[in-house]
Amino acid sequence: MSKSGYPQAVDELIDLFKTLPSVGKRSAERMALAMLKWQPEKMNALGELISSLPIRVTPCPECGNFAEDGLKCTICASPLRDTSTVCVVEDPAQIRTIEASALYKGVYHVLGGKLSPLSGKGVDDINMSSLVSKIAEGRVMEIILALSPDVEGQATAVYVGNIAQQQGVKVTRLAQGLPAGADISYADSATIAVALNGRTDF
Repeated sequence: MSKSGYPQAVDELIDLFKTLPSVGKRSAERMALAMLKWQPEKMNALGELISSLPIRVTPCPECGNFAEDGLKCTICASPLRDTSTVCVVEDPAQIRTIEASALYKGVYHVLGGKLSPLSGKGVDDINMSSLVSKIAEGRVMEIILALSPDVEGQATAVYVGNIAQQQGVKVTRLAQGLPAGADISYADSATIAVALNGRTDF
């Protein structure tokens, strides 16, 4: 037994759960103890699902969104989307938020993060190459910057916006409705709708 009174394996599971967003020690402990009551078949199914995630869930080759088995995501595969308008986001989770507004009909580009020199994340650490290629091919008419309005997000927006503008592409950004310093991943669909409709030139 460890100092906590639980077997070492339980302590390790609790520590893993604590690394999840918004999961504290007590929540992690409750989840671990609940799993001990599961049938072996359910436990094995969870283990197999988790271990297969890196294989089954892959980045969309077109935009970087979550996709399956190396194929395009459902948005890029849809013939109904306007491919001339590209909404640039930091990570795939933000796409879900924007899609919930049911207003945006363009496509997306996932940067995979934002510029953060203090954390050692520079321009080589964000996904810009495929976006630059689309712009160079003349496929993009408007870039919408949907980046979090914190310092790193603003710096990233300036970097991406400057590259697009140098190629003659119209650049806009989400405007009203998003409070300063907030992460758009947690904005509700009504707020996103207002921000999309009120976007301004960059």
